[in-house]
Amino acid sequence: MGAQGPGTASEAAPAPVLVHLPPHLVVLFPGADRLVPLEAASVAEMVDGLDALWPGMRERICDETPAIRRHINVFVGGRRARLTTPLAPGADVFVITAISGG
Repeated sequence: MGAQGPGTASEAAPAPVLVHLPPHLVVLFPGADRLVPLEAASVAEMVDGLDALWPGMRERICDETPAIRRHINVFVGGRRARLTTPLAPGADVFVITAISGG
């Protein structure tokens, strides 16, 4: 290991977070729960964890660039998050889908 060890500013260790999923997303994945405890250091790791539990979840949340899809919002600490947003231990992460109609 180099001069920087685990837990330094440049390398966050995965921490337990609670992911809140919307019903419109959960119904697409049989067995998925609305509240999902995961260990993740960033929103990207959280998406990886969700996709490991329910393959295909990543494609529903992220586009191919990769970035969070335009009709999906992820909030951490009341702020809109990106895939690079770090997650603190105990964070509540809300995944929200846009609903539209005509």
